[in-house]
Amino acid sequence: MRPLSGEEHWRQAWDLNFLSAVRATRAAMPSLLRRRGSVINISSNSARTPHAGPIPYTTAKAALTAFGKALAEEFGRQGVRVNTISPGPVRTSLWESENGYGAALAASMGLELDQLIEQLPGWMGMSTGRLIEPGEVAALVTYLASPNAASVVGADHLIDGGAVKTV
Repeated sequence: MRPLSGEEHWRQAWDLNFLSAVRATRAAMPSLLRRRGSVINISSNSARTPHAGPIPYTTAKAALTAFGKALAEEFGRQGVRVNTISPGPVRTSLWESENGYGAALAASMGLELDQLIEQLPGWMGMSTGRLIEPGEVAALVTYLASPNAASVVGADHLIDGGAVKTV
């Protein structure tokens, strides 16, 4: 699909990757304020490298990351911790399914899906040389939601195998 595809594609990308978090946070905020809860948004390292993916997706994820920073500032003093996790490619059906994004990307490049999965970490500059495991992201979510992270507020945690090389 072309980067500046139709209005409906943009609407779907933004509804799924940004506005769903806005709506869920808005609905949960009264309870979060009462309980001094925590919001953890799952963004993407593509928010920092918008050239690396479809424009509707990368811009929605950039907005989600900014949303987390703004929420942390607005509600942090009221006891609500807000953080963001920005993974690189995670070993999920998005990449590994025969009907997923990885398969479509592989086909557009004239590759088999398994070739794409094998070569993707190198192409993306992932220092680990492998995709992120779902459990690694889950462990970070668990930590950020725990009392052990009581002073972690407004952070955007990259978990991308070292793909983003900025400081």
